Amino acid sequence: MGNSTGEDLGRKTVVFGITGGIAAYKAPLIVRGLTGAGIEVHAVMTDSAREFVTPLTLQTLTGRPVHTDMFSTVLSNAYEVEHIALADRADLFLIAPATANCIAKLAQGIADDLLLCTVLASKAPVLVCPSMNVNMLSNKATQDNLEILRKRGVHILEPAVGELACGWEGAGRLPEPQRIVAEVERLLFQQDLEGVSVLITCGPTCEDIDPVRFITNRSTGRMGSALIEAACLRGARVKVISGPVNIDYAPWAEVVMVRCAHQMFTAVQENLQHADVLIMAAAVADYVPSTYTDAKIKKGDKLSSIALNPSVDILSAIKPMKEDRFFVGFAAETENLADSAKDKMERKGLDMIVANRIGQTGSGFASDTNSGIVLTPEGILDDFEQMDKVTLAHKILDFIRERV
Repeated sequence: MGNSTGEDLGRKTVVFGITGGIAAYKAPLIVRGLTGAGIEVHAVMTDSAREFVTPLTLQTLTGRPVHTDMFSTVLSNAYEVEHIALADRADLFLIAPATANCIAKLAQGIADDLLLCTVLASKAPVLVCPSMNVNMLSNKATQDNLEILRKRGVHILEPAVGELACGWEGAGRLPEPQRIVAEVERLLFQQDLEGVSVLITCGPTCEDIDPVRFITNRSTGRMGSALIEAACLRGARVKVISGPVNIDYAPWAEVVMVRCAHQMFTAVQENLQHADVLIMAAAVADYVPSTYTDAKIKKGDKLSSIALNPSVDILSAIKPMKEDRFFVGFAAETENLADSAKDKMERKGLDMIVANRIGQTGSGFASDTNSGIVLTPEGILDDFEQMDKVTLAHKILDFIRERV
């Protein structure tokens, strides 16, 4: 999360408010994540926040003066009204951590410091990240105040659960910086896929031979993961059918985990009716063992061969269910890329296919980049070479958006 290239976030400005909770120590990491995405950051600190992290640290990381005093003249134009000038700059207002005191004042419209005045003057979306002791968080006053903010359209990122600095265990931890940065990016992104339901298959399948052995392939799920995050950032409702992977998917997606090709087929059948777009990015095994042995096959046992049967062809099997849905397939080929992709697209009734060149450095499974073509019945839309998978994911979604 937090590494998006589908939109130029370098033109965006975040006013970052830090209040006086122990989780303020994470503020520098949040700034690093935001500036790493190209976002301009202006930090505003309360007096209490300065007890936990220094303005100099944030000034160094943002490359800009840190705003702490209602009557400071740190702006380049000394005649500007500071809280108004900051409010006008913001494409998004982030408050992390947001203490119970800050949340209460926001709910009541109190503006007794620079941070609160700036929020009240801003018309930008506001993202509040509560962080406090679990009992303070669950207190009815705090919950009522959070509900007031939600009803006003303020975005609330729910606290994480775990061990708190005070020694208590439970909800109240500030989410990790990368999670906060990802939420900021989602709120800043143009929601050009809002209202579109996307079903994405991802990762490999594992076809079991016995309790300890299985057949699989080299897929890591990286391309599917990039598509999932990109679609979520752009406002789509995303559901994922995933084989076994060692990655974390975007937090906004609903994920159904499966193991084998048959389970993936069943899950696609069950969820397709709710989808506008199907993206089959999974590397489904072509063959499965004809029998499964309940007991482990011993090393000394004679085993000259393993009988294999073709796995279910998911796209061919669901072709009658297509109706007006937009189907996207993937192909991995070592040769005759365009011809093989076109043949697969026509046989399986696809609206688009992404064909990757494999067997070369910097392309295909376990790589951060891909090379290949994007093909529709009208012809080749794009021929890409060693394009990073995040950029490719947004390019694929651009093509889909133009056609749905």
